[in-house]
Amino acid sequence: MRVVTLAGEDDFEGWRDAARGLARAGVPASEILWQIGKAPTDLFAGETALPPAAPGALKVPRAFVDLARSAILHRDRERFALLYALLAGDPRRIADPADPRVRRIEAMAREVRRDIHKMRAFVRFREVGEALPFPGTGEPNTRYVAWFEPAHHIVRANARFFVERFANMRWSILTPALSLHWDGETLREGPGAARADAPGEDPVEDIWKTYYAAIFNPARLKTGAMLREMPRRYWRNMPETALVRELVATARQRETAMVATARAGPGGNAEAVWRALRDEAAHCTRCDLHRHATRTVFGEGPADARMMLVGEQPGDQEDLAGRPFVGPAGAVLDRAMAAAGIDRDTVYLTNAVKHFKFERRGKRRIHARPDAGEIQACRWWYEQERSLVKPEMTVALGATAARQLLGKAGTVAAMRGRPIALPEGGLGWVTIHPSYLLRLPDRARAEDEFAAFVEDLAEAAKLLA
Repeated sequence: MRVVTLAGEDDFEGWRDAARGLARAGVPASEILWQIGKAPTDLFAGETALPPAAPGALKVPRAFVDLARSAILHRDRERFALLYALLAGDPRRIADPADPRVRRIEAMAREVRRDIHKMRAFVRFREVGEALPFPGTGEPNTRYVAWFEPAHHIVRANARFFVERFANMRWSILTPALSLHWDGETLREGPGAARADAPGEDPVEDIWKTYYAAIFNPARLKTGAMLREMPRRYWRNMPETALVRELVATARQRETAMVATARAGPGGNAEAVWRALRDEAAHCTRCDLHRHATRTVFGEGPADARMMLVGEQPGDQEDLAGRPFVGPAGAVLDRAMAAAGIDRDTVYLTNAVKHFKFERRGKRRIHARPDAGEIQACRWWYEQERSLVKPEMTVALGATAARQLLGKAGTVAAMRGRPIALPEGGLGWVTIHPSYLLRLPDRARAEDEFAAFVEDLAEAAKLLA
């Protein structure tokens, strides 16, 4: 019996290197014992030398490598042996869905990918006071600590996601097997922890619970689907789930009296809910646009605004500043609103898509139109903004904004200049996006189109009167 000792439960590289040598030497799976622990000096210490390797390189399909990289993270103790048996036999069988061994390994990989997603979705950081030193530094600071209990060996595989998503925070993620600590520059690993090592609630969670209760829609409640996506074992680590039992239990009563967010002034409940909504959107990963944009650009303006203006997406300057309509198109919009008698400070400004989509040309970032999937991914944020602000008039600037407003594609020309009753209440109004005016080469035409744009905004404002 040949004993192969791996460095850890998630040691894919160690398994791959050992498996490659064993497979080339023709060692059958029944003669190998895979174990976790301190690796010996000689991988095959106490064993006879390997038989000569078969000539030529070991050819392994890319699909097998990708599958093994995920399946290795599963908690099943037989995973190493199963993968090696498939490798030593014929790795091309990975393409045979009828092979029971392939089906079992693919099921492992799916469960691992699901667990990785759960960790990303359900980790909740809590603020720790400045008196506590950050691990390995000894210096006092504010940091954030989260507790998570993964089903599989996914913590290291997920580390890069949290480093990139929370690069400017000092944080620790505690799990039973190991812990991760990020100080803003270096990622460190530590021993496993206990649930009691993680902090309890912090003051911010009251705002989060207020937000969660405000957006809960009993008419859309599907308890079975909710439990599949958010199993109960995650509930104790998430502040909002403390409300779930009560919200579910009272859903029938709440369906006839939906939670209405009061239009409070600055400092009131609506403002607190809006801040919680904005902060949550800052970590949005619903589509791939977040991977390249600088930040989420959320809406801004009074939480009780009577008029909401919806653009397409942030531009280059909005992406850098973190505010909507502060670039060249924003300057055109400001001039048009002033000419139409609309005070920008009284309007809620937002975009259909919250991340900047662009193409690089040298050092420049050139705007690229969002596709249908990206618009749909951002629809949830748009709906939350509308449900909070409850505008009487929503002006869609351009075709992308109109698609978000109406839930279907259409041309600006077909919809422009007429009020549209919206099913959720209030009126809709479609006009051009101010960036269109910046692209017109003919100055006389640009002036005519600007005047028409001002007239559109003025007509929308008149309907509020």
